[in-house]
Amino acid sequence: MPVPPIPDPDASAAPTPGPGPTPPPSPAPLPTGPAVPSPTATPDPDGLHRPEWLHTRPLEIGPDGWALPQDTPAELVDRRIPTIDLLPPPADDGFVATVDAVPDDVVARSTWTEECPVGLDELRYVTVSFWGFDDRHHTGELIVNASWAEEIVDVFRQLHAIRYPIEEMRIVSAAELEGPPTGDGNDTTAFVCRPVRGSSTWSQHAYGLAVDINPFVNPYQRGERILPELAGAYLDRDHVRPGMLAEGHVAVAAFDALGWGWGGRWNSLIDWMHFSANGR
Repeated sequence: MPVPPIPDPDASAAPTPGPGPTPPPSPAPLPTGPAVPSPTATPDPDGLHRPEWLHTRPLEIGPDGWALPQDTPAELVDRRIPTIDLLPPPADDGFVATVDAVPDDVVARSTWTEECPVGLDELRYVTVSFWGFDDRHHTGELIVNASWAEEIVDVFRQLHAIRYPIEEMRIVSAAELEGPPTGDGNDTTAFVCRPVRGSSTWSQHAYGLAVDINPFVNPYQRGERILPELAGAYLDRDHVRPGMLAEGHVAVAAFDALGWGWGGRWNSLIDWMHFSANGR
């Protein structure tokens, strides 16, 4: 018997919202393993290691069309991977941020098309400083909804101040959504033009109204479904490791102050990475 689709991390137990923009036609599950650009950064710092196989091993797909969870590889049980600098790192240890219209070259490497539920004028290209697992300062990028751009910058300002570690923060490309899942991604991101997984309704990410932070160390779980699929070791929230989110964390408090919801409080499923403007 076919297994019913598993709701997306955006889909909590809250009531279904009213009618909105016409959603995309395809409800197919979307891959979770990113196709990371080739490294252009400094070598790995002492004591840290980036597995050569990262993002290169497609997962087996189950009869329901979803990639099957697998045991967490030993190298990722206590995940501390150095950041690849895709943007120039900040000149010093101060927090630096920019908020601009989304440049054409960024649009070209994003998932935005004219079929998305928001126009480019409703989005902003944001860069922020962040602290890496490699104990170095880096520059990350996000596309977010224009109405929340400054507030999201302030959230990452607070995280930078406490040196909360983030592995990577970069724009998701269309190629990543179309490629096979590898289950080992850890990209902190916001706008991704896609439907809710297993549904035809637009995700909050498609409006730039959701942020996922360190998804591998803050995974999604519903029953046996785990996203990313190799992140099962991080379902044990009592085994606290760098980058994990919990009640009382600065990130949770910062989004609470904005009135955003956190998937770590959901009941029918739980999504520790996910924050969204409407709580879904």
